[in-house]
Amino acid sequence: MSAPGPPRLPPKAIATPCVMVCAVDGESGLCLGCFRTLKEIAGWRALGEDERTRIMAELPARRDRIDPAKLG
Repeated sequence: MSAPGPPRLPPKAIATPCVMVCAVDGESGLCLGCFRTLKEIAGWRALGEDERTRIMAELPARRDRIDPAKLG
């Protein structure tokens, strides 16, 4: 028998801007909750940490692309 290896640590949590408000604005193509595109949402886990960080930095500015009346 071989000696047991080091204990396995749980995977690192992936940062996400999701706020559980999943509705896509037809005009902008952005989620009304997190301001990501459907493509970004679907591929979020596959993106590298640097790419996720870049997208999250863009999200506040994306809010301006949505009609304020749709945001409540």
